[in-house]
Amino acid sequence: MNKIENDTILKAFRGEKTDHTPVWFMRQAGRSQPEYRKLKEKYSLFEITHEPELCAYVTRLPVEQYGVDAAILYKDIMSPLPAIGVDVEIKKGIGPVIHNPTRTKSDIEKLGTIDPEEDVPYVLDTIRLLAKEQLVVPLIGFSGAPFTLASYMIEGGPSKNYNKTKSLMYSEPMTWFALMDKLADMVITYVKAQVAAGASAIQIFDSWVGSLNVEDYRTYIKPVMQRIFSELKGEGVPLITFGVGAGHLIHEWDDLPVDVLGLDWRMSITEARSQGVTKPLQGNLDPSTMLADWDVIEERAKKIIDEGKQHPAHIFNLGHGVTPDIKPETLKRLTDFIHEYSKKA
Repeated sequence: MNKIENDTILKAFRGEKTDHTPVWFMRQAGRSQPEYRKLKEKYSLFEITHEPELCAYVTRLPVEQYGVDAAILYKDIMSPLPAIGVDVEIKKGIGPVIHNPTRTKSDIEKLGTIDPEEDVPYVLDTIRLLAKEQLVVPLIGFSGAPFTLASYMIEGGPSKNYNKTKSLMYSEPMTWFALMDKLADMVITYVKAQVAAGASAIQIFDSWVGSLNVEDYRTYIKPVMQRIFSELKGEGVPLITFGVGAGHLIHEWDDLPVDVLGLDWRMSITEARSQGVTKPLQGNLDPSTMLADWDVIEERAKKIIDEGKQHPAHIFNLGHGVTPDIKPETLKRLTDFIHEYSKKA
């Protein structure tokens, strides 16, 4: 393993005091970088992730260009699904499209299991490559959570209201829980393989779970998340959970055996703390702010840093991912500002 020279973010993930606020950005790899856009003229997302050298290059670019405190593996939450029999295609301008939706008990029974070394060796080879010789900061691996993965599998693609997903959940709970268990097994196996390959932390993206109310989350989702995090706790790496529009679930998340709670921009750090949350928090600048004038970005970043400094552990991030129209130089300037200002704050 390559020696991690900057372990600030791991300390923050563990709740320890740090000399500066560490920062990384969701979707920092790719998106707006000119080098990445040039690659995308020749290769699709899946093609890049299937080439470890290429994927490692895209993953480490933000570390080299922005000076962030962690790398996030370049891949998609859809990456493990083909291994269990899901026919998924990433369509430009649309996102994941599932050609064989999972909507019945029979569909679920047809789903297989994942053997990471056999089914996604390119993901693990990329991690090994980065961990062995290319990174001086920790590498964050990740997986989608069962609800978010299921929402794509059931709807057949992105959705605004998740009607088909919720309908299955409400009308056929036994079928729903069978799907949750199948996906939980996949997530656990997939994540453990990432850690074994060299990932230093894991984020579980439950991006769309905010569409559920607290009671439904507690009934239909929390048991499977409890199982996933309990199983992964023994891997010895920090575990982060994140969802969009999910501030109302903060107490449910805080109750899980997870180390870090990721906030989007709808709930402030102060608000989360006022509700009794003591775990390290990650977030949470609105990505749209990054398109504003620098004075606006700086003012809002200061407020987040100041709020985060009231407790020992805070990791700066956006409240969702980097969008393609955010300029790389703005991300670099913000990273430098966060480091410099937080040392003085």
